[in-house]
Amino acid sequence: MEEYSFDHKFVQANGINMHYVEKGKGPAVLFIHGFPELWYSWRHQISFMAEHGYRAVAPDVRGYGDTTGVPTDDPSNFSCLRVVGDLVELVNTIAPEQDEVFVVGHDWGAMIAWYLCLFRPDKVKALVNMSVPFTPRNPNAKPVETFKAILGDDFYVVRFQEPGKVEAEYAKLGTKKVLGKLYIPNGKPFDDSPVILPCWLSEKDIDYYASKYEKTGFTGGLNYYRALDLNWELTAAWTGAKVKVPVKFIVGDLDSTYNGAKDYINNGGMKKDVPLLEKVVILENVGHFLQQEKPIEVNKQIHNFFMGFSST
Repeated sequence: MEEYSFDHKFVQANGINMHYVEKGKGPAVLFIHGFPELWYSWRHQISFMAEHGYRAVAPDVRGYGDTTGVPTDDPSNFSCLRVVGDLVELVNTIAPEQDEVFVVGHDWGAMIAWYLCLFRPDKVKALVNMSVPFTPRNPNAKPVETFKAILGDDFYVVRFQEPGKVEAEYAKLGTKKVLGKLYIPNGKPFDDSPVILPCWLSEKDIDYYASKYEKTGFTGGLNYYRALDLNWELTAAWTGAKVKVPVKFIVGDLDSTYNGAKDYINNGGMKKDVPLLEKVVILENVGHFLQQEKPIEVNKQIHNFFMGFSST
């Protein structure tokens, strides 16, 4: 996008050709996006952190955007171990002089960041995570079965499980309309109702997202949901493990993920699992895509937290 003067680069990492955007010099900050997003969802944060003495790095995670080399016909290619492996090798390659980096995650990117901190806490100086709280592994409950039992067959995570089915439904609607609906609070991405974009998302923004998804399709992003039960199996050794890096957690009060986990977030549950959780910030009148909805507030929260760990 012409209004953002970012450097677009590629690196071979963990067997894939990973695209990432970077700007600035100084301590590295790794931004990890979620669904249905791209590096682009961090456009406001990249510029801000670069201006404040950091090297902002935002990749398209495997299956998204301009990152290539990942077969999408097998959801096991999108396990948490593979995705974390990509990011560790990315950091080792582009910032070998830094033992630790700052990390910021949102949505699925937040889940990946939690895994990164569990698997390789030595690589993370401090973490700002958004929207999705840490979820301790329950050895007696597979995730998809649990979602189905509690929320039914129509819950989006359950609907996403069958390969090709959702992709076919999305194809009927068209890429741009689907993306618009996925960004609408309580939107219904499976019907043909009109799309009215939220004020924080412009036509140019949605056109950029659509230009990438027209090429890749949605399967890469959906495969993260299809690997949920596999992740549960692969992480048996981390049952009961705690996240032992400094953390700030930010969530919007209108976000359904917050409303479903208020007690855990606010009444000490997450603090037990994330003992170095330093602060929980609840932004008022903000939904799920908070880094795009309220970039000024989110930028300040990220910068203020990382300042405590850096001489920048």
